[in-house]
Amino acid sequence: PGEAKSGDPCLVLLVLTIRLLSIHLLLLLVLFLLLDMSDTAAVLLQAINAMDGSVGFDAIIVCTSNIAQENYWQQRLTKTTGKTARDGALILAVHEDWGSGGAGNGLGTLYAYTKARNKAKEEFGVDLDEKITKGWSVGMYHTAGKGTRLAPLPGSENNNKPGVKLSSMLEVDGVETELTILEAVIRQTNSYAPHRKGRLSVFWGDQVFIPSEAITPSGSHPADILAQCGPMPSESEWKERGLDKYGLIAVNAKGNAAQVEKVSYQTAMDILKSFGEIAQVGPSLGSFSLSAALLIAFLSEFSPEIKAKVDKFDSDPHFWMPMTLPKGEYSKIMVSKGSTAADADKHFARLSKFVDKFKKDNPCDGMLGCISTGASCYWWDYGQVTLYAKNNLLATKDTPEAHALRTFLQIKSRSTLKAADVSVDGKSVVMGCKVDKGSIKESVCSTVECPSVDVEGCVLVNVSAKKIKARDAIIYNVVDTSDDGIEMVGGGEVR
Repeated sequence: PGEAKSGDPCLVLLVLTIRLLSIHLLLLLVLFLLLDMSDTAAVLLQAINAMDGSVGFDAIIVCTSNIAQENYWQQRLTKTTGKTARDGALILAVHEDWGSGGAGNGLGTLYAYTKARNKAKEEFGVDLDEKITKGWSVGMYHTAGKGTRLAPLPGSENNNKPGVKLSSMLEVDGVETELTILEAVIRQTNSYAPHRKGRLSVFWGDQVFIPSEAITPSGSHPADILAQCGPMPSESEWKERGLDKYGLIAVNAKGNAAQVEKVSYQTAMDILKSFGEIAQVGPSLGSFSLSAALLIAFLSEFSPEIKAKVDKFDSDPHFWMPMTLPKGEYSKIMVSKGSTAADADKHFARLSKFVDKFKKDNPCDGMLGCISTGASCYWWDYGQVTLYAKNNLLATKDTPEAHALRTFLQIKSRSTLKAADVSVDGKSVVMGCKVDKGSIKESVCSTVECPSVDVEGCVLVNVSAKKIKARDAIIYNVVDTSDDGIEMVGGGEVR
């Protein structure tokens, strides 16, 4: 047959059919993506709804910087059980009285457990070793440190970094007060407790994460670590996401995990070549859990360091890396971080001997596993002042993540302010405030007493003044009695 002309009905019908099929395929793709996003959002909200204090760890250990903070958190968390820690949880606040360099989160975990074990026995008549061996789920929260990255906010809390407040209200002794960062973290991590019987779970006291996958029970490995698992990123994505600032967790086809701490993309690729087929990769959240058997074995192995209180061991470079990486790769990483090859080889040999003995007494395929939070998990870090501002102001947005944050913080109404002469936009979050007149735009205000306000893009927590005019500022724990009041309009100011 001859070539079809442009006016040929068959050709026109064919073109129309192709176009309609293309449109249908596009619509199906969009629908698939929307359903996938909807499923993820549902998982996230389901996880948040379980974070209400009704479930949680049998015992809570809080590692603080000094005796004053230890006493504060012992009292505060005891009063708020059922709202943060679960009702009936054993609260064990301790402080890290180590050498000037600190214990690191590795030895710090073991030392904090040792002190908590003694406190449980002496003050509550509880044998913590026996309890965890028989199935107790124990949560530990590291809060020690000056909070330099969050300065100047911790200074106004007597350097009690985990006591920095968030824009959420909590009743303590019949009085409405702000939820603290640590209490938010405890409330969030409670959801892991039912899946970690007979284990010690270790968390950092300044970051909240909401898993986008159903929580996988621990127990397949003596130790496991939380990570945002997903496909291996490209080198450009690695740099864009700043992954060289985080530890990397790689999971092979057998489900065993390897830890690489804060290295470049190329270094990570070189190391992972020897690990076998990679099933999942993701940045580590750092939080980990230990079986009772591994915890007790660690306490025995590192008892000389615990007694001396001099050395500093972090979990990533001193526990997980020598337990999961080849000797040569481990030595290279440690030398690049300032260690000598001799010291790296000595520590590697020590941990290799430890692992061999542990596996003989407790047969297992691998020492370290991974619990994925999902690549789409929400991760709200309050450990830096810029992130504190960013994640507080997230509550003013109209996004699924912002809705999730407000749900987690139990913010039922964006504004409880009733004053007729105050203009509050539909985005701001205002609670526990007494304001007579003014304007509040895209701001988060909690417990503010001021006759006149004019703020935009600000975080105000526990502030009293005669006037406030601010733009893109943080005003925290401030009492200003001057007639001029507070003016911070330069942007990025913190007081």
